[in-house]
Amino acid sequence: MSKSPGRPPTRQARLMDGFYIEVRNKGSKEKGVKIRSTSKSAMDDLAKQYQRSNKDVIILGEYKDEKWISNS
Repeated sequence: MSKSPGRPPTRQARLMDGFYIEVRNKGSKEKGVKIRSTSKSAMDDLAKQYQRSNKDVIILGEYKDEKWISNS
């Protein structure tokens, strides 16, 4: 007898303050993985690194106090 997976969470996970990018496989329609950086320059470096490895990269911007501050 296998254990049932249980009830799914009803709340979304909270994001920490920082700068975020979303990375997904090229051409994928699925949601990607959000990656947090502590500074804008670190976020830009990560975005360049993932773009070189044939991934789609979306820069989400800065998240602070449970709100999106910028979209660049």
